[in-house]
Amino acid sequence: MSPPVFLADRERLAADRVVLDGPEGRHAATVRRLRPGERVDLTDGAGLMAECVVVAADKASLTLEVGARLTWPEPSPRLVVVQALPKGDRGELAVETMTEVGVDVIVPWSAARSITQWKAERRDKALGRWRNTAREAAKQARRARFPEVADLATTAQVADLVAGAAGALVLHEAADAPLTAFAPPAAGDIVVIVGPEGGVSDEEIARFAEAGARTALLGPTVLRTSTAGVAAASVLMAATGRW
Repeated sequence: MSPPVFLADRERLAADRVVLDGPEGRHAATVRRLRPGERVDLTDGAGLMAECVVVAADKASLTLEVGARLTWPEPSPRLVVVQALPKGDRGELAVETMTEVGVDVIVPWSAARSITQWKAERRDKALGRWRNTAREAAKQARRARFPEVADLATTAQVADLVAGAAGALVLHEAADAPLTAFAPPAAGDIVVIVGPEGGVSDEEIARFAEAGARTALLGPTVLRTSTAGVAAASVLMAATGRW
């Protein structure tokens, strides 16, 4: 069984011994019930992973002896998924699965046909749920580099992302070319746009095409917006050699 991963500040990971306290320490001590002699890994979420062993435990913290430190390189190319806001809790499902497969940046997008819209009074709370989901999924997946969950983007801001990318795709059921025909760049950002339940509007497709994106067919079936991103990411992870 793989050792559990917990989040810690980079400054702490420079020491030979680390006291893991706060929410992470309480979870490790009271929920996971970790005890002296057991292996634990700590990460700063920015590429550093430290292999540790528990030397002491109480009700709210662990004392860990730090062993080997490993640094995960920057991903290249980076995979950026623009996720239109799904209804219900499907946004968290999309974030969780995309984090597990290795997506580097997740951009929530307020698309024209999104049934769900994050109003000003609920935006911070909703974005916080996405970020918390990404953090927990990253620990579960043993990632040393956690994905960035960006602020809510407008269509104009997504077009700017496309214009600055090394390659950009809009998933669309009427596309002529399959996603597998896309030749990924060796470096830079690959931006993949996933539409909402109602689909990407013609105006949005035109806007993204003008910025440099092309449409791509994911497969013979129509996937839910909450699963299309992880399916596309899997194809691109293999195509780039990151898998």
